[in-house]
Amino acid sequence: MAWRKKNGGESFSPGASPCRDDEQEKVPRGHVPMVTGCGARVVVPVRLLRDPRIAELLDMAAQQYGYGQPGVLRIPCDAGHFRRIVDGALHRAE
Repeated sequence: MAWRKKNGGESFSPGASPCRDDEQEKVPRGHVPMVTGCGARVVVPVRLLRDPRIAELLDMAAQQYGYGQPGVLRIPCDAGHFRRIVDGALHRAE
């Protein structure tokens, strides 16, 4: 699995796939859509949610935004940091 722009298929790195907010593509089965603090939309495999580093980000999101977030989950970090965390979780999950 690779980071891909939904509009062009350009690969970045393994794990999740950012796309523009105005695109209305369906989230693949077994994935969760998230938005980073800088607005990058990312689709993350559900199996990675049990990773301690991703769980910590989810706890931070709950503290900052609450549990009643409508729509896509917001993650309080920049896209680069989130990509590194997801890439590490993917590596550990293999």
